Amino acid sequence: MSDVIIKFLTAAPPLELFLILFSKAVEVAIGTLRLIFISKGYRREGTILSFFEILLWTFVASRVIMGIAEAPIKGIVYSIGFSVGVYAGSLIEAYIAMGRVLIQTIVAKENAESVINNLREKGYGVTTMSAQGRDSEKTVLMVFTNRKGKEELITIITSLDSTAMIIANDVSTLRGGTFVAKRKLLK
Repeated sequence: MSDVIIKFLTAAPPLELFLILFSKAVEVAIGTLRLIFISKGYRREGTILSFFEILLWTFVASRVIMGIAEAPIKGIVYSIGFSVGVYAGSLIEAYIAMGRVLIQTIVAKENAESVINNLREKGYGVTTMSAQGRDSEKTVLMVFTNRKGKEELITIITSLDSTAMIIANDVSTLRGGTFVAKRKLLK
């Protein structure tokens, strides 16, 4: 039994298995980014990534398919590479944090002026609405910002009003108004 397991695990050279794993992970990470880019409106960048994604896929998949009967371990390594690539692609996208968000903040009416003035002094465009909460009057603040600056904005708001309710939503279309200028994908 152990001979069968050893033969299964050693049917392909370790370097080849590593290259399959690494190449598949890179290819799928590129594919994950491509899908996210296109869904956020970055068509040119998504198209460029698609070229490299399919180029890698062609070579890696053919290498695995042609040798899978002699070394089924290649299929397992290929699958692991796929999983690693999905995870890596999502980490890269979170780091890049492309796109914009709408931060809606509900604050007590008595705290609103301080929060609004502070955010505007820091360059944020703030739109306000009066609202009625369960027990008291509230003010709703709406601020558009880049996803990359979302956590910084949330930190500022919570430092000004620790009881603020904060909601963040991705924005696919934004036109007009005051917000931080669109940043380049690569600086």
